[in-house]
Amino acid sequence: MQIANTNWNYPTTIWFGNGRINEIAQACKNLGIDNPLFVTDEGLVKLEIVDVTLDILKKEGISFSVYSDVQGNPTEQNVVNGVAHYIKNKHDGVIAFGGGSALDAAKTIAFMSGQIRSLWDFEDVGDNWSYADLAGIAPIIAIPTTAGTGSEVGRASVIVDEKIHVKKIIFHPKMIPAIVISDPELTLGLPPHITAWTGVDAMVHAIEAYCAPGFHPMADGIAIEAIRIIANYLPLAVKDGKNLEARGQMLVAASMGATAFQKGLGSVHSVAHQLGAIYNKQHGLLNAIILPYALKQNKAAIEDRMVHLSKVLGLEKQGTEGIIDYIIGLRRELNIPHTLKEIDINEDNAKEIGEMAFKDPSTPSNASPVNAADLEKLFRAAVSGNLNSL
Repeated sequence: MQIANTNWNYPTTIWFGNGRINEIAQACKNLGIDNPLFVTDEGLVKLEIVDVTLDILKKEGISFSVYSDVQGNPTEQNVVNGVAHYIKNKHDGVIAFGGGSALDAAKTIAFMSGQIRSLWDFEDVGDNWSYADLAGIAPIIAIPTTAGTGSEVGRASVIVDEKIHVKKIIFHPKMIPAIVISDPELTLGLPPHITAWTGVDAMVHAIEAYCAPGFHPMADGIAIEAIRIIANYLPLAVKDGKNLEARGQMLVAASMGATAFQKGLGSVHSVAHQLGAIYNKQHGLLNAIILPYALKQNKAAIEDRMVHLSKVLGLEKQGTEGIIDYIIGLRRELNIPHTLKEIDINEDNAKEIGEMAFKDPSTPSNASPVNAADLEKLFRAAVSGNLNSL
């Protein structure tokens, strides 16, 4: 049954339902935005859904300009240029439109639009976030067009430091969008392979959050339900991209996965972040490939949770091995590669990648403690496809 149009608040205000994009001008008015900067990525800006959305703004008399100099893995320069565009055109808010890359860039532009410190002064280290000028953070409306990263409900963005080819996390509590317009109709044109990659990305978020150590029953509950929804609806969304129920459920699950990972992520993201920065590969695809290898490496720490998850999913084979078999089968069904080698990533930089991954903010919340050598081993296994090496 298709989900009815509805509004809810958790962790931010979400306007969900088919056709809700038509309320974009109302969202601007609610937030006192008279002249928004519309931020999207370099590929999406050419598509009809952007033209349709901008036409709605025009008909409602909302002035705006468009910024689309955003790469698949957004960089510091993308943000710097966006902030300059924002200031030059005297904007008073940001509309973030697109997948995780566009949303991350847009959120960071809104955050940096009124700051005097440099971007990396707000890297998610210690209390760096507290140095921000709250009055200099512009209001954000987020409109996701993929069901994966859940950046629309997040308080952080992932940006590439091109000088050292490292992804860094920029964090501030006020980076979370004030209103999210979650419209399944905007995702109908998403190709099957992007639907698959982003969908498994959402699943990885939920699984790593569920496996992260610590006591956070709300995050655990949300993560489990997100995994169940994705298991039920992702294959359908890939097979039948016009299925609005599947598209809507996946949007919901993506937001749930990102809500859950406030508990923490883990080694899948630790390694994937480095590969995205070095090889410029799609983040969800990297996560999808690495996931079963990380589950295998963390088996001793997550077995009890994987027994429960396998019961939730109705798997005959239970525990970590059952979940690994399920993930591999799901990837095969979705035409996702089994190894990093299949997407032209080899072991040449294995030691360096292990060391970089160890410094990633996702590493401390991994299910079990890991060091650089462990993460190097994980990377090598994902390149070769040898689960038994872990």
